[in-house]
Amino acid sequence: MKIKIFIFLQFLQLSAFAQSDLVIFDRLQKAYPDDIEHFSDNKIFFKDKSFLIFDDKKQKTIVEILENPDIQDMFLMKYASYKNKIKTDAGRNRNDAFFKKIYGNCKSEVEKNLVQIVWCPKLVNQKIYVTTKNGVSEKMKLISAALDEIPSLKKYLISIGGTFNWRIIAATTRQSMHSFGMTIDINSKYSDYWQWNCKCTDEKKTVKYQNQIPEKIVEIFEKQGFIWGGNWEHFDTMHFEYRPELLLK
Repeated sequence: MKIKIFIFLQFLQLSAFAQSDLVIFDRLQKAYPDDIEHFSDNKIFFKDKSFLIFDDKKQKTIVEILENPDIQDMFLMKYASYKNKIKTDAGRNRNDAFFKKIYGNCKSEVEKNLVQIVWCPKLVNQKIYVTTKNGVSEKMKLISAALDEIPSLKKYLISIGGTFNWRIIAATTRQSMHSFGMTIDINSKYSDYWQWNCKCTDEKKTVKYQNQIPEKIVEIFEKQGFIWGGNWEHFDTMHFEYRPELLLK
């Protein structure tokens, strides 16, 4: 009976926020207009005339989707902003090939688009590297400037956990979003991570949600197109990544 209930809940989670293919393509094209050209015959075409399959037509569990999502799978769950207390894993299903097309297929390709900016010059004054692709570096400057005007947030903003770092996510075979220079981890001292909570890497294990990050920080990031890992069921509250396609109305 428990197995049947688990499968039923998986089905509800995957079907509750289903969106049409054209709506998904519209979101992607609006989010990444410099790279995406058109959608036809179950393919997303890029400006360089290459393409990726949109829907692989495979039946997958939630864990299988996390490990090997197609582009359509990235939209199976609705991202709820910090104002909404509902937690899903929207944003964790990432098609590696898609983001490599957008930001670079290898470390050296990504590095060509990196620039150095100063994070919160008044409160922190830390140099970080972020990509210029999709205007991410300019958006990060706007975030930095807004946070710099709120001294009470300083303890969360110092000792940045990481920005660009070409690597695989720990205990997985999946590419980390830090590989693309469009992600930032703020101070881990005041952050919570689901694997720290359960002392495990089991995606099926139920974890108790924890968070110390003020909503004001999340609000400022989301305004510029960044999603927050604290909105995930498998939470990572230090983590912000540029994913405007999940925030577009």
